[in-house]
Amino acid sequence: MSTTEQEFTGVRALVTGGASGIGLATARLLADRGATVVCLDRDLTGADGAAARGVAGDDRLWGVHGDVADDASVRAAVEAAARVGGGLDVLVNNAGIGAQGTVADNDDAEWARVLDVNVVGIARVTRAALGHLRASGRAAIVNTSSIAATAGLPQRVLYSATKGAVQAMTLAMAADHVREGIRVNCVNPGTVDTPWVGRLLDAAADPAAERAALEARQPTGRLVSTDEVARAIAHLASPHAGATTGTALAVDGGMQGLRLRPAP
Repeated sequence: MSTTEQEFTGVRALVTGGASGIGLATARLLADRGATVVCLDRDLTGADGAAARGVAGDDRLWGVHGDVADDASVRAAVEAAARVGGGLDVLVNNAGIGAQGTVADNDDAEWARVLDVNVVGIARVTRAALGHLRASGRAAIVNTSSIAATAGLPQRVLYSATKGAVQAMTLAMAADHVREGIRVNCVNPGTVDTPWVGRLLDAAADPAAERAALEARQPTGRLVSTDEVARAIAHLASPHAGATTGTALAVDGGMQGLRLRPAP
């Protein structure tokens, strides 16, 4: 399929965590392909319940302030997003936060905080949007999970628990809503070159060595780009993928499925 094809013309999309990283790349790609796009993010300026044009300097994108950890904020933001286009057809549940450490390193409060954003946050946004998605007749939900859902990564117990939950939620939601005309899928990115990863690298004792280690654990030998994840999300959300639901699409440079011999 040509990247210039306008298969999202007339589609109304909401992207959470849409002001940066994977979310912003996805919002821009959907707009490139014809969608009306609203980005929900807690870092956007403006009051809850009001959408304004222009996110990250892109006038094609609408922004609405909202916090996925707050139900009232989510409901107001979703209704504001629906008003922009007169409904919703696509929901990209991308907002999330990271966590580091072994099972001994995070206290109960941190477990509750990260689960609340990464897991319950998806439930809050989806249930707030569900009426609009049911009315669409061509709806798609794409959740951002992670390679951490399916591969054991060191120092990522809490984060992995949340992303495993996201993949399980995706399957259950797909089963619940397939007969309502709502498809539900998720993407499982590997290590993506996002601002969050950049901050982790900056905090490392040797940022260059840490980047090299992250690149080396992916068979392609490099980090995944935000644009590559955005293209996968767009594929799953596209009207052309009408027979695809309950699927987890790896965008991980081969990290999950390949077992390479050491380089000669």
